[in-house]
Formats: sequence, C-alpha cells, structure tokens
Amino acid sequence: MATRPLSSPDARACVLGVTQSLSGRAWHWRGGNMELAGGPAGLERGILAQLLVTRGVAADDIERHAKPTLRGFLPDPSEFRDMDRAAERIAAAVLSGEKVTIYGDYDVDGATSAALMIELLRGLGSDADYYIPDRLLEGYGPSGEALVKLAEQGSSLIVTVDCGAMAHEALAMAKKAGVDVIVVDHHKCAAELPETAALVNPNRLDESDLAAAHGHLAAVGVAFLLAVAVVRTLRVQGYFEQRDEPDLMGLLDLVALGTVADVAALHGLNRAFVAQGLKVLARRSRIGMAALIDASRITRPPIASDLGFALGPRINAGGRIGESTLGVRLLTTRDPEEARAIAEQLSQLNEERRAIEAAVQEAAEAQLSGQHNMAVHVLAGSGWHPGVIGIVAGRIKEKTGKPAIVIAQDEGEGTGKGSGRSISGVDLGAAIIAAREAGLLVAGGGHAMAAGLTIPNDKLSAFIEFLDSRLARDVERARAGAAMALDLSLAPGGLTPDLCETLEAAGPYGVGWPAPRVAVGPVRIVKADIVGKDHLRIIASGNDGRSFKAIAFRAAETEMAQTLLHRHQGRRFHLAGRVKLDDWGARPAAELHFEDAALAE
Repeated sequence: MATRPLSSPDARACVLGVTQSLSGRAWHWRGGNMELAGGPAGLERGILAQLLVTRGVAADDIERHAKPTLRGFLPDPSEFRDMDRAAERIAAAVLSGEKVTIYGDYDVDGATSAALMIELLRGLGSDADYYIPDRLLEGYGPSGEALVKLAEQGSSLIVTVDCGAMAHEALAMAKKAGVDVIVVDHHKCAAELPETAALVNPNRLDESDLAAAHGHLAAVGVAFLLAVAVVRTLRVQGYFEQRDEPDLMGLLDLVALGTVADVAALHGLNRAFVAQGLKVLARRSRIGMAALIDASRITRPPIASDLGFALGPRINAGGRIGESTLGVRLLTTRDPEEARAIAEQLSQLNEERRAIEAAVQEAAEAQLSGQHNMAVHVLAGSGWHPGVIGIVAGRIKEKTGKPAIVIAQDEGEGTGKGSGRSISGVDLGAAIIAAREAGLLVAGGGHAMAAGLTIPNDKLSAFIEFLDSRLARDVERARAGAAMALDLSLAPGGLTPDLCETLEAAGPYGVGWPAPRVAVGPVRIVKADIVGKDHLRIIASGNDGRSFKAIAFRAAETEMAQTLLHRHQGRRFHLAGRVKLDDWGARPAAELHFEDAALAE
C-alpha cells in the first residue's frame, strides 16, 4: 500500500485516472492514496487509521475514535443552557409525585425520545403519561389546545421532546394555563425563545461553544444528556440511598435507533451513542425492540444500517399512515404479546407506506421536467399523503443531486404541508425559517439537512422564487464539488471477508461519517442482468483470476447500467462502491454494492 501524506499536492488526484465515470463524476481520494495491489493482509491497522484520519480524526486521537465510548465523548450536561434547571424541575416532580406528561413527535426520534423519558421516570419510581399528536389532524409540534387539555387533566409538568423550540404561541397558552413546560429539542431556534420552564437545545443561538459543538445530536441524544443530569441531581439530594439508580446505559438502544433514523451526523458523541447502543440492542433486553427486530426478519445482532433501513421505517410507518402512538407503545411495553402484535402491525403499515410512497413519487417526478434550472426542486400536488412526502423528498434529492421539497396540498384548507431534504453544504432549515419570517409560510423550521413547513397554496410561486434566490449559489457550490470520494483501490483478490471486517472496524457509519467506498478493478463483465424491479446485478472477473458478485440498486435505467448490460464486450471497467458481506451461503463472501463504474485504460 502506498500512502501519500494528506497535505501532498496530489492527495486529491483522480483515482485510477477517472475524471469522468459512466455517471459523469470524477473519482477523488477522500484523503490519501490507498492503492492495494492485492489483499489487505497485515495492513488492517494502517487502513483503520487512514479511515479515521480521513473522517477528521487527529492523528493523536485515533485510539479514542477507534473504539468510541461514552466515557471518551460524553460532555458535562451542565454545559448546556437550562439543563440544570430542567433536571432540577424534573427531580422536584419525582420527589413530590407530580403528574408528568411527555409530549413527543410522531417520527422515530420523537418516539425514542419519549420512550427514553418514560423509561427514565419509571426507573425513578414515577410513571409518566405521554401524548403523541396525530400527523394529519394536528401536525408537527405542540398545540396550545393539547397542552391546556393536559393541564386540565392534572399534569403539572409537560416535557416536549423533539419539538417545541419554535412553538411560541402554544407554550404561551400553556404558561397561561399554569403548567410548566420543559422543551427538549434539537431543531433550529429563533433569536427569541418561547416562554418555558426550561429549553434544552444545543442549537439555541445563545449556547456556549462547547454545547453548540453538539448541535448534531438528535433529540433522543439531548434527552439522554437530560437523563444523566436528572439522575445526578437526585443522587446529590440523596434519593438513591434507599433505592437503586436507573440503568442509563440500558437506554442506549433507544438513543442509537433515534440517532440513526433521524439521519444525525455520526461523529463524536453520536458515534459513541450508536456503537454502545448496538451492544444493548444485541442483548434484546427491551421487549418491544426485540419484537421489532424479529418482525424485521433480522436474525443476527443488528448493525447501524438496520436501524435506518429496517427498524426505523417500521416505527415511522405508525406516525406516517397509521396510529401515532404505536412507536412509543411498542418501545415501552412490558407485555411480549402486545409487543409482537404492535411490531407486526407496524410491519404491515410499512408495506402500505411503500405503496403510497411509490404513487406519490411517480406524481412528483412527473413535475421535474419543468424545474431543470431551479436550485431547489419544489414539487406540490393535491391528494398526496402527507405521511410519505419526507421520504419522497429524500428520493428525489438522491436522484437529482439537489435539495427537494415535496408538498401535499389540501385544496379545502387552502394550504399545503411540506417536507424537505437537503444536500451537504446547503442549510435548508435556515432557509425555511427565513421564508417563514418573510411571511411566506404559516409555519416552518428544521435543521440543515431536513425541514418541514406549512404554506398557503397561493404563496407557492413566491416561495419557490425565494428559495431559488437564497440558495442558488450554495447549491451551485455544493454540486460543483460533487465527486465520488474513495477510500481504497484494490484488485478483485482483495475483496474478502477480512476486508469487510477491517472496514467495519472504523464504524458505525452514517451521515457525517461516511461508509468507506472502494474501487475494484480492472474487471471484465462475465454476466449482467436486472433483478427485482430495477436492480443491476453483475458477476465480474479480474486480471488476477478472481471473480465476485456486485449489485447496483435502483440503477436499471441509468447510462451506467445500459453500458454494463449491453456495451461491455471487449471492455474492462473499474467499479466503485461499498463492500458488503454476503453470509447467506455456506461460506461467507464479500460482494460489492456499487454506485459507479468507469472504463479502465
């Protein structure tokens, strides 16, 4: 392996000389050049160190990041504004036996955050009620009417999780009704904060630098820090002299699921949350989580991608097209039969969601032809199900390489509910907040990569122009720098189960901590066909006589697929993508989930 210093002039040189692949991209090294003539035997530690360094880890901090633990990354919760105030208020409620209600959101981050707070209070001997709004009838965030009703039903303390940072009017109503509200959130805040008993959010504009550095936390991560602070507060007050402390580490399965499913950046503390949370998941100690794993047909210990592609979508399906409380009920139940029934119901809802999503996506994509010159794709339609618009926005963003917002319009109400997904380098949440402040939206907010909004139908054109004007340069700059970033180049003989294990050691992977991509070649195509609806499957063979299987998902209609299917005779290619372990057969083998291909010289 030849490794060049990251600061060398050619550190960003095109990999294998690929300046334009079959998908039109250049291939760049993510950091230094790592070309392996054969397998990685004996080089595992060097590869691991290189993977960490190219993801922003300082050379003298590799050991801490190689095995991320809470001890190595957890900050002092008191560094966050209002954290101690929130902890003291919850501790007081526990000591006095007050009725507490957790007000959550209907997505995975909201469900796991609510479940975490409920489990914390149970562990402290104080049962809590919960309230999850209906996506279609109530929409996102706390409503004043719901908060007042909870107060009238006896709740003297309400804790909102994954929502509330921008709910000025609703929280003012709650205060007038005489109920204390603690907001635990991670969405962007305005300069003027709502009236609360405490507002814990690393994305407050007045946060300290240390706390603001944790702005990438999902709401469930913020809730875990609050749980640490609450237990510490009660410990100081002698609460545990006659009782056991709750097992906070046992809550990390919830934190891992919410963090990955909310597409939070997996660096720093979030990597520790997920790495340790996966260990808790493997123990299957939470009845509802075990049922969810079984319903997802996962027979091995879950990995990070399972949280995003198997467990998370099922929890989300309840809030998207079913009953909003299903996720919290599943994650907090003590009844195995109830857990099994809810998990099966969520799996069925997830199948229904896929069908609805496909119909909305087809209708939304039909509008793309008229928006080639727009910086942000804004697609709107009447009758589209609001529960799937976020997923469709994400699909369109991936297809076009531009931020996308999908809006489900209600002609009777004269408004639309929208959900957006962005690309790296384009802060969509800030743009949505600016549009709201400009009077173009009824409501709106979010974070850099995702946002939600409510818009009058007659403001749609003005909104599209506003976004195009505000974000055009950011989108152009982000897209201009787009290239396939590669970590490793090797011959087919190096594609082994051992390599899979070496690459996984630098995980868990996700947003902000990208899974390694490798280039394999040169190869000739032995066989190519379409499997499923639109997946390209090939068998490739290299100059070293080694062959392997590779698959490109949802790629059948691409130029790359057409070349590999019909125009590969007499040609050799390099393939680029992610190495995966195929353990279905008698003997595990490495395969390539490829995303791009290029002609080999």
